[in-house]
Amino acid sequence: MNNLVLSLAPKFTKLQVLNLRQDTPQLQDDAIEMISNYCRDLQDLDLSKSFKLTDYSLYALAHGFPNLVRLNISGCSAFSDSALAYLARFCRKLKFLNLCGCVRGATDTALKALGYYCNQLQSVNLGWCEKIGDAGVTSLANGCPNLRALDLCGCVLITDESVIALATNCPHLRSLGLYYCQNITDRAMYSLAQSGVKNKREMWESMRNRYNGEGLVNLNISQCTALTPPAVQAVCDSFPALHTCPGRHSLIISGCLNLTSVHCACAVQAHRTFPAIAHPAH
Repeated sequence: MNNLVLSLAPKFTKLQVLNLRQDTPQLQDDAIEMISNYCRDLQDLDLSKSFKLTDYSLYALAHGFPNLVRLNISGCSAFSDSALAYLARFCRKLKFLNLCGCVRGATDTALKALGYYCNQLQSVNLGWCEKIGDAGVTSLANGCPNLRALDLCGCVLITDESVIALATNCPHLRSLGLYYCQNITDRAMYSLAQSGVKNKREMWESMRNRYNGEGLVNLNISQCTALTPPAVQAVCDSFPALHTCPGRHSLIISGCLNLTSVHCACAVQAHRTFPAIAHPAH
């Protein structure tokens, strides 16, 4: 694949979308440099599982793609935090960023740079970036108010402070992954439930927005074993789009046996009507 990219890049100068995802890593830095030299209009780039790429590729991307909107470098574990921070300085139009598995590069330093320079970010996947802590997530939340989806699954260092920052600063957040974030407690859940409701006027505005599709529609708190049913039920009650009923699971609580009593409104309604259906009049 590497030689193919080297030969074709100069011929596709108007390319805007490029998927170079590989099952067997072949891409090397010289191919990325070639793309950045000739495909200056690129807006959507997938380099996932490119294990052979080094920081040199990120520096090339930073200088070659000022209009980059979507970047997937999941599994590119060789990138450093300083190179990711450098990328953020130049690719300020990023809206969708997948760093899942970038265990070396996705640190608080990189997130602080993203929060400072990439204010248009809407979706960020940080799954299994175990070095990320509250300082990085808080910086991201403070700098990216349009954030709609954030995956923090496996980010074992984060605490309630990260969730509170998101609840306070990201009113458009619709999807949040907290799988295996075992330092999360009820305090984080209540902050989500109460997000945006500071007075009566804001409460009515919040209710109106939910009818328009605002608010959480997906929440993964699997293996967050410190959570209690009242706190999680409060979140479920605050966001009607969160479901625990069969076929519509968008509030994921697997691995939390103490949360089996948490139910969405339609699940409760189905339970109430079931006896009437199961025992028809003779």
